[in-house]
Amino acid sequence: MSVKLPDGTRLTRSDLPPRNTKRWVARRKATVVLAVNAGLVSLEEACRMYDLTEEEFASWEAAMLKHGRGGLRVTHLKKYRQP
Repeated sequence: MSVKLPDGTRLTRSDLPPRNTKRWVARRKATVVLAVNAGLVSLEEACRMYDLTEEEFASWEAAMLKHGRGGLRVTHLKKYRQP
C-alpha cells in the first residue's frame, strides 16, 4: 500500500523508520507525521510502533505544521518554541 503526499511523492510502509529507532532526527519524525496524516498508518499504530505518546506525536505534528520540517530539529528548539 502507498499514499500520495501533497508534493506528489509516494510514501509506503517501507519508507517508515525502523521500529527500533532510537535517534529521532527531523526527517524520521516528518516521515511518521506524514504517514499518519496521509492515512498510511493510524495514530494508534504509529504510537505503538515507535513507543510514542499521543502528546509527543501531537508536538511533532504541531511543530511541523507551524515551522515545516525545520521545526522538528532538536537543535532549533529555542528558535521555534519561544514564548
